[in-house]
Amino acid sequence: MSLAEESSVVSVFTEEEEESLNRRYTLWIKEALDELPHNFTITDPFLSGHPIVFASLGFLKMTGYSRAEVIGRNGKFFQGPKTNRRSIMEIREAIREERSVQVSLLNYRKSGSPFWMLFHMIPVFGRDDGKVINFVAVQVPISGRDHHRKLTSVGDDVSSLDHSEFVFGSCRREVCFGNFVQHRALPVECDDDEQGLEDWEYCEASESEKLRAVEAINNVLSVLTRYSELSGRLVCGKRYCLRGVDCLSSSLVISLGRIKQSFVLTNPCIPDMPIIYASDAFLTLTGYKRHEVLGQNCRFLSGVDTDSSVLYEMKECILKGQSCTVQILNYRKDKSTFWNLLHISPVRNASGKLNQIGQIQHIL
Repeated sequence: MSLAEESSVVSVFTEEEEESLNRRYTLWIKEALDELPHNFTITDPFLSGHPIVFASLGFLKMTGYSRAEVIGRNGKFFQGPKTNRRSIMEIREAIREERSVQVSLLNYRKSGSPFWMLFHMIPVFGRDDGKVINFVAVQVPISGRDHHRKLTSVGDDVSSLDHSEFVFGSCRREVCFGNFVQHRALPVECDDDEQGLEDWEYCEASESEKLRAVEAINNVLSVLTRYSELSGRLVCGKRYCLRGVDCLSSSLVISLGRIKQSFVLTNPCIPDMPIIYASDAFLTLTGYKRHEVLGQNCRFLSGVDTDSSVLYEMKECILKGQSCTVQILNYRKDKSTFWNLLHISPVRNASGKLNQIGQIQHIL
């Protein structure tokens, strides 16, 4: 799909994406964030695809998209053919390591025109368990560096021209894809496609732009912290405690979200072996929402007609750290039943220690 075709597609975001911030920060959080003047997005790494769950008015104005077109999308939606892959790898690595990152990035507006920006992202942690709750990304347009272009008229005296008339190649301006661009009757040559693309490989932000990004991050974090206090589910910009044993890393959750099968992960190291991850397909199969599943023992799917001997067989295999496959009658949220071909398998770390139990469901 081309960039133009992608631009015309409206994102259909789920209720889970819509309610992601409300559950953590109260119903008024979006109104408070809308009052901030900065360009920024907030993503939820624990939703499938690591989608954007909030986009500021400044960000929407900068990119030309509506909020309905942005919510539910992954940030890579704004990348294009000239986006620096090294910068993308830096961002991915920061997400994997759950740390902040600041890079210059070439992104694309809805119109298809590229622009340089300073991308500054930080993780937001749960105060009590050290779990990453969200990532906040601020985008500051870069407008400081000149890209030198040749005049088609060899004898033109550049020094006599107004600076704003001559400098077409500011980082903030669009990259030229044709042969020439006319600017106030002054023909300026643009490098064609691959030729001269080194000029656009990297664009350094000024110190003032870097300070603006830090200030914006601090302002967004301040709002999130204040509203998390109102909900009693505190967040902060630093990890004050080790991530809880029931918390998967955000990078692992993002990877698990790409798997389309119905499955859950449970933690045998915690009393009652609670579910610590549930796939989207599992939620669709059972009718439950994610927050209704996490922390539960898998027996919550059992009912009056569930065979207790099968439950005992499963329990024995889990205690022995063995795999097993069973057929079991389970119940959805609406109390309807379904026959489940359930495969249980231990998940071990490099030393052989049992870390999680994986359970894959398949309707018979």
